[in-house]
Amino acid sequence: MRPVSFERDYIIHPAGSCLAAFGDTKVICTATVSTDLPPFLKNSGKGWVTAEYAMLPGSTGGGRKRRDGAKKDGRSTEIQRLVGRGLRAAVDMDKLGEVAITIDCDVLQADGGTRTAAISGGWVALYDALRVVAKDQGTSGPEHYLLGQVAAVSVGIVKGEIVCDLDYAHDSTADVDMNVVKRDDALVEVQGTGEEGVFSRDQLNALLDSADAGIATIQQVQREALGIG
Repeated sequence: MRPVSFERDYIIHPAGSCLAAFGDTKVICTATVSTDLPPFLKNSGKGWVTAEYAMLPGSTGGGRKRRDGAKKDGRSTEIQRLVGRGLRAAVDMDKLGEVAITIDCDVLQADGGTRTAAISGGWVALYDALRVVAKDQGTSGPEHYLLGQVAAVSVGIVKGEIVCDLDYAHDSTADVDMNVVKRDDALVEVQGTGEEGVFSRDQLNALLDSADAGIATIQQVQREALGIG
């Protein structure tokens, strides 16, 4: 894997923030707490976690990346839905109460794996936001609301070899590309595609084994950044 780091309190104003770095991929993740719930959750007693994702101008090669307008491009929409699903899996919405937490993930620099960096960094920002919620609600801390620790990594088959945490050079030439999201030891989501061919059940198992090892490493770095067990 590439070097992974999470720099907390990267931005001072949100309830939680961090700069997630997977090699040369760098994503700013911020968590904002509000009572602005979706209409279907009004007066339900339940909370909500959602995400926004965007790639900033200058984040990619090949010329300036246009800012997303009122209507995001299909890729950004798909990724932010993935990030939202992954982070919602971490939180007990009944215990959260009528609180909404929005995780904004802005890609400063892209070199493959932006969505997995966004999910993994988003969980760190979410954890710190739950510290604020816990203080406001008088509960014991973030663990009161958490169902588990969420992290994600990309894996693939490149020139016949299993690769964990693909950078752009790997991703652009991969025969198989997969994103794996886990909560603790349980799978939240698996997105796998035979980009340039097909793959066997044995290869799928090998990819998931590689993802398990990579996510364990990321989870350890998350805990070290947060100063938790």
